[in-house]
Amino acid sequence: MSMLERINGHEDLLALNDEERIQLCNEIRTFLVSSVARTGGHLAGNLGVVELSVAIETVFNTREDRLVFDVGHQSYVHKLLTGRQAGFAHLRQYGGISGFPKPAESDTDAFVAGHASNSVSIALGMARARTLLKQNYQVVVVLGDGACTGGMAYEGLNDAAVSGEPMVIILNDNEMSIGRNVGGLAKHLSRLRSSERYLGAKQAYRRLVKQLPGGQTLYHLSSRIKNRIKQLFLKETMFENMGLTYLGPVDGHDLPGLISLLSVAKGLNEPVLLHVLTRKGKGYRFAEEDPAKFHGIGKFNPETGKKLGPKIKTFSDSFGECMEELAGEDPRVCVITAAMPGGTGILNFQKRFPDRTFDVGIAEEHAVSMAGGLAKQGMVPVLALYSTFLQRGYDQLIEDVGLLELHVVLAVDRAGLVGDDGPTHHGVFDVGFLRQIPGMRILTPVSFAEQQDMLRWAVELAQGPVAVRYPRGAEGTYTASDWKGLEGELVKCHRTGGDVTLVTYGKLLDNVLGAGKLLAKEGISVTILRLLTVSDLPAEEMARKMAPGKPVIVVEETCTGSGIREALAWKLRQICPACRVEGRDLGRRFVPHGALGQLHQLCGLDDQSLADYVKEVLSA
Repeated sequence: MSMLERINGHEDLLALNDEERIQLCNEIRTFLVSSVARTGGHLAGNLGVVELSVAIETVFNTREDRLVFDVGHQSYVHKLLTGRQAGFAHLRQYGGISGFPKPAESDTDAFVAGHASNSVSIALGMARARTLLKQNYQVVVVLGDGACTGGMAYEGLNDAAVSGEPMVIILNDNEMSIGRNVGGLAKHLSRLRSSERYLGAKQAYRRLVKQLPGGQTLYHLSSRIKNRIKQLFLKETMFENMGLTYLGPVDGHDLPGLISLLSVAKGLNEPVLLHVLTRKGKGYRFAEEDPAKFHGIGKFNPETGKKLGPKIKTFSDSFGECMEELAGEDPRVCVITAAMPGGTGILNFQKRFPDRTFDVGIAEEHAVSMAGGLAKQGMVPVLALYSTFLQRGYDQLIEDVGLLELHVVLAVDRAGLVGDDGPTHHGVFDVGFLRQIPGMRILTPVSFAEQQDMLRWAVELAQGPVAVRYPRGAEGTYTASDWKGLEGELVKCHRTGGDVTLVTYGKLLDNVLGAGKLLAKEGISVTILRLLTVSDLPAEEMARKMAPGKPVIVVEETCTGSGIREALAWKLRQICPACRVEGRDLGRRFVPHGALGQLHQLCGLDDQSLADYVKEVLSA
């Protein structure tokens, strides 16, 4: 039995000596590379936190203590150390373990973590609950330096510093979020020097004061003395200026040193920030050389580091190609992304137009507001964000873009279900919240050609804000473009029949067409309409094309209440008062992780389920 197979939590780790723990780290790295090569997943970040995770689980008991990740893609080692090794055979697969912390999966997972910059706020809430309820547990945060490019991290740090609540905030500094970190914080962290002399002086001072009568009270009242000691040995960091006790930077791969320092931080009984330097991809050459590629990767050959299967063109790739063309034609065109130039397909654009590429870090609110400023002064900003992260900038979309009717183009990537990343990453709310913004136009391409036609229209001809939403991955079976602008047809008829009308938009067209074929075999004749926009809802055009007097079924990849069914039904009934409008969507739930086909089947959106639903409606 390997060392890793014998580890199921804190007590098992405590029983090991330093040499055994180092051996365990080597086994973990070997396991991660082999396992993720078979399933796909987040690799580079987890390889970088192996020693740190072993140290945390040794010093803290995460079944009782609360360990909060920011973000959770670096939680694999934590899962391995808390009894879930067998689950990695089905990592991120339907019914298998999640790629992110999930309290329903284990009581050692303190909180869900799929978005960035919120961990300190969550942890401070837990620490304050501990105090108010007079409970006894530790609160620990693993805060990535990439997450520190988001402003909410500083809101949490600022409050934690003055709270007096004992907590340990571990700043995992690997100079990366997904791509290379950018901005002032990255430069600040690179300048910080080791504070071992200061730490030694602080510990000696604390031991001395505790020996005096009333020493504990004296220690808490002696901030001026402590500040004087700090000034003698170390220039203050921004974290100390906030009021946090700062330790580090320290080697994040020195396991005995980490265990020792975490024990010290735990004993200080105050808000502590421990700055740990790690290397993303540590121990696996290919991930060290290209950590962005191995941040999140599909199945690959561990011997060569090369992905398995052919390279498939995606909507993100298509977006990047189109933006290069548009920027080459118009010097006002620029692109903004939030720490994801690779994920959104603009790496080549970034190389060709570096002065018109703005990677703002994990700061979607800032990205939206900056886009507003660019547009107000005459530029044409295109904001490339995943749907799930765009929702973080909702207030700014209303106040800093919509209110002034500014010409900002939103490239909404990963719209709809995204598969194995699960509920924190599914893009199933953007239709609902974008439709609420007056003047916002929302275009829904089905193919690469249509996506590029819509982007070109949005950049060159549109006025006011425009969102072009497109799915993850490759295009479907329909590869034509039907977009001719707002003056052209906004409803495309893909099939004509007299028994029922199915209405959909985007790539879900493939499933609806499949259902239409199945129904035709049973003698049920279906009209299939596809909307090219979900903001204008061209009900009159629909009414002319749908099966007269027959039920209308709206099929969409959104959560119930976040789609268009209710609004469309209201508009259709103004034209056809007796029109019966039904709908099938994802339901009012958070959809789990899994392969896209499995999730469609789960939610009743696969070909056969849709065909069965149509028959239910017709028989009612």
